Amino acid sequence: MAHVLYLGDSHPASTSSHRAKALERLGHIVDVKDPNKVVAGQLESRWLHLIHYRTGFRLLQSSITKWLTQLVSTKPAYDVVWVDSGELIGPASLKALKKLGRPVVLYNVDDPTGKRDGRRFDLVVKALPLYDLVAVVRKETEEESRQLGANVMRVLRSYDEVQHKPFASIDDIPASFRSEVVFIGTWMRYEKRDEFMLELLNQGIPLSIWGDRWTKSPHWETLKSAYRGGNLSGRDYVAAIQGSKICLGLLSKGNRDLHTQRSLEVPYAGGLFCAERTTEHQEIYEEGKEAVFWADAAECASVCKKLLQDDVLRENIRQAGMRKVRAIGVGNEDICRKVLAAINIH
Repeated sequence: MAHVLYLGDSHPASTSSHRAKALERLGHIVDVKDPNKVVAGQLESRWLHLIHYRTGFRLLQSSITKWLTQLVSTKPAYDVVWVDSGELIGPASLKALKKLGRPVVLYNVDDPTGKRDGRRFDLVVKALPLYDLVAVVRKETEEESRQLGANVMRVLRSYDEVQHKPFASIDDIPASFRSEVVFIGTWMRYEKRDEFMLELLNQGIPLSIWGDRWTKSPHWETLKSAYRGGNLSGRDYVAAIQGSKICLGLLSKGNRDLHTQRSLEVPYAGGLFCAERTTEHQEIYEEGKEAVFWADAAECASVCKKLLQDDVLRENIRQAGMRKVRAIGVGNEDICRKVLAAINIH
């Protein structure tokens, strides 16, 4: 059992909070400290947050470093420091943490060495060589982090064993979350998700959409007939996945995704995963037996039509996907265990 100082988003719906809880379930003592709360006044202002985001949060470093210096000065008896995301933790802040004399781990599921988010992760990139271990989820990030001097390991993304646990019975899912084909996600202009959904509707696919910002789409007047509501979390998120016959998974091209959280969460929560065909998706699932894949909206529509007409095939794939994702060790507890084992903490 280890005493973990956990620096990350503490909001109950965040995946960071889910990982902190997973560490607790593994038997560790976890002391969660949220850097966002230290500079909440700055980050909660729309315009100030935009300024800090675009300048890589460097203007907040004196506040964060002062906070961590004070925390470390009490000489708490931690065995390891887990930094989740790390966008607010620059080299000066990290050097303050290192005074604890304990391993400091960075876990980041974004693409800090990529280009999509501008300067958001400038501090992360500068601090990479100072971490004792950096855990990332992309092959490109792994290689680029290594070139920058980091001790790096790559893991798959993860579902949460508790948060994404399926309902015991489909009958427990409210009718308001039942659907034929569902997409759960935010509208993003540069990803053209609205054009993809528009093509599915034009192909006659009975589509339901949950997520934020869809009203901003130039195709909103057509898409609003399929729109069910805003962002989902908690049991509502699981209900919408398990309550659908087919659950779509779209990637973020700007983030160099070849798999996402949905890739693991959907099958674990009892959904049939229908996503873009990538090398990583094909490495995780056997196509046509544990999940279904497509190359574009036209093929997606064709796959959905076939599955909606074949209840037996659909259920066989859904069940096989549920078994597979449980067998490959990609729950939060599994991933947390692997990361800590890499620095000899069990």
